[in-house]
Amino acid sequence: MSNLSVNAIRFLGVDAINKANSGHPGVVMGAAPMAYALFTKQMHITPEAPNWLNRDRFVLSAGHGSMLLYALLHLTGYEDTSMEELKAFRQWGSKTPGHPEFGHTAGVDATSGPLGQGISTAVGFALAERFLAAKYNKEGFPIFDHYTYAIAGDGDFMEGVSAEAASFAGHQKLDKLIVLYDSNNICLDGELDDAMTENVRARYEAYGWYTALVEDGTDVEAINIAIEAAKTSGKPSLIEVKTVIGHGAPTKGGTNAAHGAPLGAEETAAAREALGWTYEPFDIPSSVYADFKANVADRGAAAHEAWTQLVADYQAAYPAEGAELAAISAGKDPVAITSADFPALEAGFSQATRNSSQDALNVIASKLPTFLGGSADLAHSNMTYIKGEGLQDADHVLNRNIQFGVREFAMGAILNGMALHGGLRVYGGTFFVFSDYVKAAVRLSALQGLPVTYVFTHDSIAVGEDGPTHEPIEQLPGLRALPNLNVIRPADARETQAAWHLAVNSSSTPTALVLTRQNLTVEEGTDFDKVAKGAYVVYEAAGFDTILLASGSEVNLAVKAAKELEAAGTKVRVVSVPSMELFDAQDTAYKEEILPNAVRRRVAIEMAASLSWYKYVGLDGKVIGIDKFGASAPAQTVIDNYGFTVENVVAVVNSL
Repeated sequence: MSNLSVNAIRFLGVDAINKANSGHPGVVMGAAPMAYALFTKQMHITPEAPNWLNRDRFVLSAGHGSMLLYALLHLTGYEDTSMEELKAFRQWGSKTPGHPEFGHTAGVDATSGPLGQGISTAVGFALAERFLAAKYNKEGFPIFDHYTYAIAGDGDFMEGVSAEAASFAGHQKLDKLIVLYDSNNICLDGELDDAMTENVRARYEAYGWYTALVEDGTDVEAINIAIEAAKTSGKPSLIEVKTVIGHGAPTKGGTNAAHGAPLGAEETAAAREALGWTYEPFDIPSSVYADFKANVADRGAAAHEAWTQLVADYQAAYPAEGAELAAISAGKDPVAITSADFPALEAGFSQATRNSSQDALNVIASKLPTFLGGSADLAHSNMTYIKGEGLQDADHVLNRNIQFGVREFAMGAILNGMALHGGLRVYGGTFFVFSDYVKAAVRLSALQGLPVTYVFTHDSIAVGEDGPTHEPIEQLPGLRALPNLNVIRPADARETQAAWHLAVNSSSTPTALVLTRQNLTVEEGTDFDKVAKGAYVVYEAAGFDTILLASGSEVNLAVKAAKELEAAGTKVRVVSVPSMELFDAQDTAYKEEILPNAVRRRVAIEMAASLSWYKYVGLDGKVIGIDKFGASAPAQTVIDNYGFTVENVVAVVNSL
């Protein structure tokens, strides 16, 4: 049966790609046997409950081979991947987009396609499973007990992010992570040897992984035996499976011609003959469906039924933990964080917002047991440390401080995997200028609707002596350009509390907190509740004719400048804009209330690239920003020389 079913996977892929006239048949044809072995002999999944919490997770890191996954899901019985949807592969509105998309297609555990991130996301799945197992499992109640599998190709192993994540996984000894390496020695542009000649397995052994080699990628039983051996290794596992890209295609197989283009009618006919596949396009014998029903769907349904009963017994035996588990299973936090949880702050209190963030973070950590995260080797600068707990590792699994090491990109991808797993609230920190290193992962957080919180500190030229390499300029408008990302740059400790409150209550939007190293004073007019509006009035004179807009540290400056202008007869409103995204989401009436159209005399102030602000100041206003790189000098010297002074703000206003 296995050969017939394997060929069914292959030709569902080939036929859908031919119909779309777009796609990547090579990986589908080459990796079909290992995918078949994994799904029919190892995976516990069921279409009846596609999101049950203890299912095995699967990440197709080689996401360009999406038809491999769609074929598997179709044969297993997932409704989103019906035959009609396969025939609509890569078409508008279909459930079968060009690369797998989490939340779009039932059965897809992670969005993949940007190479290297799939493996790294899988590391996050495994880390989440280990933490939740340690927290909730009791003797006789293995509530969390599942594996994370990935199929990755040569390109995945060339990407640096996979190396970062693999090093982390080896250090953490994540023994329920198994990666199948589709090793076919072909890249899009040609042979792998043109770009990479290293021994990948040796590299992974150096990372602390168990490795194995399956010489014949068509040998389903050998692949299964290798997976079983990996499960007993006590380490994360890499199984290299030697395959032929485009297996069965007589002229394109084994070459890059099979990688990123349909086989076409002639080559497809020849492949059908070579592999003995006598069925018409999209015609699948009933015995193949029966094979997948018995060995994937029914086996998964039985596992899900047994787990459901186990959970019911667990909830009876451990009602407190059971209640938390029920919340987690429903996609909710076990404890709600409210505004009342944060202490009131008096005006005049002065503290860097990174420190205020640490205070808020620890308020949350004290109440929410499933809240955890860390930093890319900057926890004591980012102020991301949960007090009273050490670092998480294989011997201290329940500690909630994660030392990601200097691996910003991997940190973001791992956080995505943890969020995708379910049951956790996660965060990660680095210097704001290094948000560039993690941005590709932030993008996938946003695309997948994952409420990951990114803590970016040292947010401006106020970094000072470290100079332009460490002074972010373009990062703010860059992150603001990402859809479905809330960028919040709080003006003081009060706004920072509110920012964290919003972040930890988000259901489908990641948050970037942009925080200072230097102290900021709590303004009389800042308001916890109004931060959710994105922009609001913090200071104004009756009959104002001028509006100053600012975010973060520049709100203090704007209020000082407003008072100076008032003394000379100019009446000013100061608007704090902690989040453009939240403000832009408000209705027209609120926007008019805050920024009345009739008041055209406007100046925006922010220590970053200026382009974000013109939608608020218009052609009549001005922006005091930074459209060049920073400089190395004491912070106040840099700030003064770049024009962020009361005197310059007054001068710019008076120039209008």
